[in-house]
Amino acid sequence: MNIAFFLVPKQEVVCLTSTSTLRQALERMEYHRYTAVPILSEDGQYVGTLTEGDLLWFMKNNEGVTFDNANRVPLSEIPMRINNVPVHINANMDDLISKATTQNFVPVVDDMDRFIGIVRRSDIIEYCAGQIFKEKVVG
Repeated sequence: MNIAFFLVPKQEVVCLTSTSTLRQALERMEYHRYTAVPILSEDGQYVGTLTEGDLLWFMKNNEGVTFDNANRVPLSEIPMRINNVPVHINANMDDLISKATTQNFVPVVDDMDRFIGIVRRSDIIEYCAGQIFKEKVVG
């Protein structure tokens, strides 16, 4: 099995850049009902994954930050507490699955470390469940 089978391409993934603002992150995550989004550099490199928790802890620990002035805070100023490590598109399935056990999605990068998409944990689980179901029906 190839990782590309599970890949959700970058064009279909909600991403933000390091220069996006706290307000943009809050609005985009609320609109899409996501709890985490990939953060990219301006040249398309995967920087990390921003979570709701990162936003909440930042706002809690910075008294002057409110929703009204959140458009002045670039995401580069918000610490990301979890290090979601990407896999390369040519990585093996064991590497992908080991990362998916602790991440809702696994970022995927190409040979030049540019972000090319994600693999959702739910897609891996659905595929595995389908394989198990097929085995039970056949066996």
